[in-house]
Amino acid sequence: MFDIYFEPDYAKLYESVENGKAMLFEHQSNYGKVHHLFIKREIPIKLNNKTYYDIVTPYGYGGPLFIDSKDHKLLASEFNLVFESYCKSNNIVSEFVRFHPIIENNVYLDQVYNISKIRKTVGTNLEYDNPFQEEFSKSTRKTIRRILKSGVKFDVIEAPDNLSTFMEIYYSTMDRNNAVDYYYFDTQYFKNCLSLFKDNIVLVNIKLDDKVIASSLNFKGTDSIHVHLSGTLSEYLSYSPAYITKYATLLWAKENNYKIIHYGGGTSNDENDPLYQFKKKFGKNTEFEFNIGKKIWNKEVYSALCKIKGVNEHIEFFPAYRYECE
Repeated sequence: MFDIYFEPDYAKLYESVENGKAMLFEHQSNYGKVHHLFIKREIPIKLNNKTYYDIVTPYGYGGPLFIDSKDHKLLASEFNLVFESYCKSNNIVSEFVRFHPIIENNVYLDQVYNISKIRKTVGTNLEYDNPFQEEFSKSTRKTIRRILKSGVKFDVIEAPDNLSTFMEIYYSTMDRNNAVDYYYFDTQYFKNCLSLFKDNIVLVNIKLDDKVIASSLNFKGTDSIHVHLSGTLSEYLSYSPAYITKYATLLWAKENNYKIIHYGGGTSNDENDPLYQFKKKFGKNTEFEFNIGKKIWNKEVYSALCKIKGVNEHIEFFPAYRYECE
């Protein structure tokens, strides 16, 4: 099974974003194999002139992945011991994990991490005979038909040669939404996407009078399509082209025998979150639980770092020593 979130090169895309180094830890025993991809970041606080690190999953989802597991519980217990030793040897203090909602790799790791359900994510189940009818809401189907009658068209491009048009639209969308720097991926990021994952990219362009007015960059895996980034030019928002990007992706994915399109969730944990509610229009029946995991691998050093920073180590923000006081 191929899923881009577990590919070592995927983590490399986010080294500059996270200001760290992509790393892969693997463990194999009679109980199975664990594949764990993360980014190792230097902690900007010295302790006795010693440098320490913490680790985080790359943008999106990830976490330890069990492969050919014969006993999940015993494999998790074994992983806990060997990875703790690895972290101690490599001066890794803490870890933050965003588990994969579809694969649900959090299920067998509650003995390792402090796991919390954060929010729901949304998908379109393509195993329905007619997912457009079964998953898209009635009002959404009506809206899509109206938009298509207005002259809006779409193209689906596999393995695109360049992302220049997409980047233009994406950056204009980020500007309009006053996006934080974390989501402002630079030109090199998109160049790396093409060089590392060109064959896994599906680009959906929405056109009006031969002009691309909206675009969606998606990653394909073995069975799933992950909607990664998207945008719309401000002057064409009245055409609601985002509806057509979802529709076009559905048609292409269904035709190519994929099982699920995953849109992610909202921007907050609120069930009334506008982005979450918008995505639900395309997945009436299909939701997943998004879980995060926290782990302090070296409690003594964690406490010492928090003390130096002057923060309460038990605050909700994690890791606490990275909390920026106002």
